[in-house]
Amino acid sequence: MSSAHQTSRSRRFRQVSGAISALAVAALLAACAADPQYRAPEPDAGRGWIQPADTSATEAQLAAWWRSLGDPVLERLVEAALAQNLDVLQARSRIAEARALRDAAAGAREPSLNVGASVTRRRQSRNGPLPIGSLPGVSRDQTIHEGGFDAAWEIDLFGRVRHSVESADARVQAAQEEANAAHVSVAAEVARTYLSLRGAQRELKAGEAWVGTLRRVAETVRRRAAAGDLAMGEVERSQAKFQAGAAVLPGIRARVRATALGLGVLLGRLPEIELSLADSDRDEIVLKAIPVGERADVLRRRPDVRAAERHLAAATADIGVATAQWFPRLAISAAGGFQALDLGDLLKSSSQVFSLTPLISWRILDGGRVNAYIRAAQARQQTAARAYEKAVLSALADAERALSNYRFSLASVSGQCAALVSARRDYDYAKRRFEAGDVARLDLLDAERSMREGEGACARARTIAAIDLIALYKALGGGWSEGSS
Repeated sequence: MSSAHQTSRSRRFRQVSGAISALAVAALLAACAADPQYRAPEPDAGRGWIQPADTSATEAQLAAWWRSLGDPVLERLVEAALAQNLDVLQARSRIAEARALRDAAAGAREPSLNVGASVTRRRQSRNGPLPIGSLPGVSRDQTIHEGGFDAAWEIDLFGRVRHSVESADARVQAAQEEANAAHVSVAAEVARTYLSLRGAQRELKAGEAWVGTLRRVAETVRRRAAAGDLAMGEVERSQAKFQAGAAVLPGIRARVRATALGLGVLLGRLPEIELSLADSDRDEIVLKAIPVGERADVLRRRPDVRAAERHLAAATADIGVATAQWFPRLAISAAGGFQALDLGDLLKSSSQVFSLTPLISWRILDGGRVNAYIRAAQARQQTAARAYEKAVLSALADAERALSNYRFSLASVSGQCAALVSARRDYDYAKRRFEAGDVARLDLLDAERSMREGEGACARARTIAAIDLIALYKALGGGWSEGSS
């Protein structure tokens, strides 16, 4: 080959190499410009709580709030549910799924390697492009023995794999936050159900005492009517009140039993497993104002808000995955092994085969599909952004509403229980007067009836306040800690 010819080939090679290098640099610069950079949003929590609140709450106080209520049975139920509840277990399975998908995405950063071996028996045509059969020593029938490997590695120059891993990482974190949200919901639901059970039991106890008073009133009215002191209409009215009161009790008993059955399901067990609670009793929990922290703390703590932010991060990374399709994909492929017609020659050095191939592929014309994929990814990101904003506003509204409800529930408890104290004093006074012969038995029973009605009203108010307290803990994002999922 002449020196001039070699020089010409060298010049053409440098020109092609330079063009490819310039093209690669241009593509790299374009990729950097188009690469989406994610920054976690900083939500506006406002200036503070609408109403006065204790802002001294700590993470530990909210993480296991049920322990502060002083009820060992409630503690046992909540902690059993967090270990066994089927919603919690499903959420943990979704974490495992997300982690597996993340590992699959990360695997694309590593070289792939396949090994194989084969034996091929073939017959070639005499009439094909090669004069098989007419060549000396070459048979139409051949047995080819092969064994070797092939490997490939994609050079992630434009971030397709990197963004895929970022997206998968964010989805793992979102799954973890959704598991934390399951902890929050399950702890609150177990406590709400348990306190509803205890409230129904106290309501039943007060109701039974009230109905007992109504029965004694009806009996006294009947005796006085028989003596001619009262009209028969009074008998019917007192009997109607007694029967109406007695008719309420079966519904309360059914509520006690149904609530106990619901606890078993929340614990991931047979419904009847906690049915014995329907026949037991506990002291009431102490109802008081609780520290709630700052409004901004609610947004940092609420798992649903945290999960929405992670979904937004994943959607932003997905834009990078879609955008990377605009740019070349670079890879290196290698293959090697042994090939021989005679099995005994297969592992000889003369039977070795090897290839090394740099690869570049670039979608130049695709009917606008890449642009469509990018627009779709951007739309999904906008959807995720709006979902995050909604989660923030909903969290603030939930917390404000729960704080307000609990505050007014405490006021109701205070009023109802103050009325009960007055009714008890009135009953004690009527009892002393009855014993002194100053009032009739019917007047004493009327005072007792008012007291029993007050006991029922106070029990209902306390149950509502206890349930509102649980709703407040839930709205604050209490019920989980780092690593609980």
